[in-house]
Amino acid sequence: MSEAAAQPGASYPVTERNVPTRSRDRADYDRTMVHAILDEGYVCHLGFVRDGAPVVLPTLYGRVGERLYVHGSTGSRPLRAAGGDEGLPVCLTVTLVDGLVLARSAFHHSINYRSVVVHGTAYQVTDPAERALALDALVDHVLPGRADDSRRADAKELAATAVVRLDLEEVSAKLRTGGPNDDPDDLALPYWSGVLPVTRGYGTPIPADDLDPAVPAPGYLTNAAVRSGC
Repeated sequence: MSEAAAQPGASYPVTERNVPTRSRDRADYDRTMVHAILDEGYVCHLGFVRDGAPVVLPTLYGRVGERLYVHGSTGSRPLRAAGGDEGLPVCLTVTLVDGLVLARSAFHHSINYRSVVVHGTAYQVTDPAERALALDALVDHVLPGRADDSRRADAKELAATAVVRLDLEEVSAKLRTGGPNDDPDDLALPYWSGVLPVTRGYGTPIPADDLDPAVPAPGYLTNAAVRSGC
């Protein structure tokens, strides 16, 4: 990890690659903001170039400090490519949708969102201790507390799993909030205008058919359902 990643300041540095070409006023480089968006999301999209063509893959991820981890099969071509000394140049994105913005004109319809874009080089993780840390982070990212409440990967499973890391160094967040931006000439039109909020919720946990009835639902699972109002 670079010195900048090991000793983070309040904001990520602004670079040529992490400045949006449109709506630059919506960009944010605050580390707390970036971490909050990454921690709330579930799925990232990992982009890279393979055989001269762009490829974007949706995948799970986990954050540990100033590093992101993704995993996959050892047979995965991008994960194998990240195993070289030069690593694999990638672009990773995470987006959260907070609301549907309905304007009086079709042109001004939009969404309220929070997103993060990370540019960098991904490297394969080979150190056993870091691999264990990364795999726990991936499980706990989905539901905190789950890693300690499940069997860790055995030797055979570890041999079939590749893990790559991406340092959070060239990073930006981008956000849209608020209502529609209707043109003044459209304000008298008889069309509903406003925001339809989009929220995430959890349903009631459904036990597996073969689960022993004596095994209770863990607290972190029931708490997640309670927090979402289910």
